[in-house]
Amino acid sequence: MNSHLQRQKLFLEGSIAKALFVLALPIVLTNLLQSAYQLIDSFWVGRLGVESVAAVSVSFPLIFLMTALGAGFSIAGSTLVAQYTGAKNQKQVNHVSAQTLIMVVLTSILLGSVGFIFAPNILRLMGVGQDVFPHALGFLRVSFVGLVFVFGFAMFQSLMNAVGKTKIPIIIVLCTVLLNLILDPLFIFGFGPIPAYGVMGAAFATLGTQFLASFIGLVILLRGKQGIHLRWKNFKPDFSFVKKAFRLGFPASIEQSARALGFTMMSFLVTSFGTLTMAAYGVGGNVLMTVIIPALGISIAIGILVGQNIGAGNKERAVEIARIGSLIAFGILTLCGILSFVFARSLATFFVPDDTQVITEAARFIRIMSLSFGFIGIQMAYNGVLRASGNMIAPMMMTLISQWVIQFPLAYILSKHTSLEFTGIWYAFPISNVIMFVIAYIWFKNTSWQEKKLTENEEEIIEASEEILITEGIRNK
Repeated sequence: MNSHLQRQKLFLEGSIAKALFVLALPIVLTNLLQSAYQLIDSFWVGRLGVESVAAVSVSFPLIFLMTALGAGFSIAGSTLVAQYTGAKNQKQVNHVSAQTLIMVVLTSILLGSVGFIFAPNILRLMGVGQDVFPHALGFLRVSFVGLVFVFGFAMFQSLMNAVGKTKIPIIIVLCTVLLNLILDPLFIFGFGPIPAYGVMGAAFATLGTQFLASFIGLVILLRGKQGIHLRWKNFKPDFSFVKKAFRLGFPASIEQSARALGFTMMSFLVTSFGTLTMAAYGVGGNVLMTVIIPALGISIAIGILVGQNIGAGNKERAVEIARIGSLIAFGILTLCGILSFVFARSLATFFVPDDTQVITEAARFIRIMSLSFGFIGIQMAYNGVLRASGNMIAPMMMTLISQWVIQFPLAYILSKHTSLEFTGIWYAFPISNVIMFVIAYIWFKNTSWQEKKLTENEEEIIEASEEILITEGIRNK
């Protein structure tokens, strides 16, 4: 039995825990490498002082928001490429890939230009102090210039995953992350003819490595030896495809944008309490984003298994996958939470080694939110199941409720209208996590997701199941 058939048997009949591990591990490793950019920036910037840490902390949510606004086109394009790959329609694979790249590049140029022009106004609106303002402005503007390269490589990675070539992006990301590790201190602190750019140097280093990654990706696509072969004629605009991509990607863009805008609004609230709170929030946010990576990997793995088993008519097994997967997600994230609680001060010191006040406050933030990490794991597991069944609205609605109905209003009330002050922001995280778990559990249990077919046409159901597998690189063509 070849490896492909062995995997198919494992996913449809074998150990659920083993299948989840086989699927989740490469996804987690890839996401860890991607997050290393932010961690490396935070590590070196932390050597500059609290103002620099605060500048990066207030900038990341804004960059995340711009990236999220364009996420829908990427998702739509990679989904269509996956479907056409399963149908062995190479002409459409090439056409859709080129059209999606055009859309993503134009979107990133537009968003980057808007961000570059209005960066000072946004920072003033957020109430960023004069000690942080110039650092944040420099970091933001360089980051917005490089947004086209961030979008470009993200799209390349999605396209490679869609045709099953997952190893190529991992190799490129690994090399560029290692390069970023070298360039960061050079541009931040200066060396020889290279001047010290401070916080802005971290953005310059990332811009350079992302340009290299996107350039390599474009060369690979034009050479046509890795499942996609782009020719210049493929880049002629196709407006009928634009309409289809918008229809497919709109719900995902709403969800991602709502999440990113929620982070941005939380940053507005945090900045009102000063530089110390901003720096502590940035350190705690880095820990939270790192911990979420395994939850995301498990969520995607659960979605793949559930989608394949629903497509195969194994409804009872799909339900069991959802049950076991959510328990595994809860267990792993709870373990991450316990470790974060125990080593909170060490984690804070890693990011800001020389400021005792920031270390103390960041450690408190980490300890307050860490023991609720398990509930985040369950929520993300449920979202993976619902998406696999074709329900895109429920995850979007839960994100809106989590960010805008619970977390931000709660943080505002606790910080502005109680004696907790900025510590109230920290408590809003675990409280909202528990409340959202209850809502997600009730929603999930009262939804007949296992009965929901992605389409009414049996042939399209099979294609959709193939799409899930191809997108995550399970099939090697």
